[in-house]
Amino acid sequence: MVVTLLRQVSSNADLKRLKNEPPSQGEAYNPTDVEHLANIIPHGAWVAPSLAALVFMVYLAASDLHLTVVIIYGLALIALFSVSTIFHFISYTGWLRNWKNFFHIGDRAVIHVFIASSYTPWLILKEFHSWAEEVLTVVWVLAVCGILYQYLFHEQYKWLEIVLYLVIGVCPSIIIMDMKESSGLYELSLGGITYMLGVLFFKSDGVIPFAHAIWHCFVFVGALFHYYAVCVYLLGAPVTAGVGDKTP
Repeated sequence: MVVTLLRQVSSNADLKRLKNEPPSQGEAYNPTDVEHLANIIPHGAWVAPSLAALVFMVYLAASDLHLTVVIIYGLALIALFSVSTIFHFISYTGWLRNWKNFFHIGDRAVIHVFIASSYTPWLILKEFHSWAEEVLTVVWVLAVCGILYQYLFHEQYKWLEIVLYLVIGVCPSIIIMDMKESSGLYELSLGGITYMLGVLFFKSDGVIPFAHAIWHCFVFVGALFHYYAVCVYLLGAPVTAGVGDKTP
């Protein structure tokens, strides 16, 4: 099976064209062969590490509450990279083509789940002056709305898709500034900035070659910042000092 796939990759790859034309309204972008491969590799390489990341967080969990939040966050991390990899793999190889639309919707929907899951450990395990529980509820309601949008209007209103991602990603961050003790805020900010910069490429298919693959790279870098912060500042991973810890 692996040999067959490698032969298909070598025979299909068209290095003369780095991108196709931008998609029409309501249609998905059709990547070139090399873009397909570039879309698969960044997230595919992080599937196994994300599994290991969940195991490590479970090991660090010191209470049932810790265990609950790290399972939510860890499973979302695994889903983010796994669903993306499966969708792009199916798109390129043509295998299991009947599942392509399912995983395409899932690829976009799981982003909402991942954003909500990334906030969950902080809103539950950190102490806030006010509104933490209410914001946690709003975050997950917005995630459900994003999933429903993908199911009902997938690829129809692309500007709205961007707005939904930005709203669920940016608005709840305001309450994070209200933490009673601010350790981890530096890494959270770095991760958030990384995701925001990545959005510039998220909808640049057909405009910038390998735009979606570049977006994937921003995603795993942002996820790495946030994962580090969860392990160090919420779960007490044994490190000498957290990067950017400004707490006296």
